[in-house]
Amino acid sequence: VQLQASGGGSVQTGRSLRLSCAASGRAFSNYSMGWFRQVPGKEREFVAAITWRLRSTYYADSVKGRFTISRDKLKTPVTLQMNSLRPEDTAVYYCARYGSIYRDPGTTPLGYDYWGQGTLVTVSS
Repeated sequence: VQLQASGGGSVQTGRSLRLSCAASGRAFSNYSMGWFRQVPGKEREFVAAITWRLRSTYYADSVKGRFTISRDKLKTPVTLQMNSLRPEDTAVYYCARYGSIYRDPGTTPLGYDYWGQGTLVTVSS
């Protein structure tokens, strides 16, 4: 079971990026998924999550209204559409699987068991 995040890059303030999280193996369909981000010297912070039933999404206050998490169980497990990007969104972004099957996701890194390698997003002013 492996996750691989992609889609990061360097953009200017106000632009958009779409992150994707590809998975090997099939052990994701019944698990909630999340995105986190981290900057050097700071803890990894929650960005967004989506439940395994696809019925609910959760967002950090800092990205609410600008970011959208979605998933298609048949293909890429989770994507993160990021609009109206700001310099403070600059970070390495990680996708992760919440480790409890058939459970709604948490909003801290605790409980997520598989992590992608991260993709760097840089937003310049």
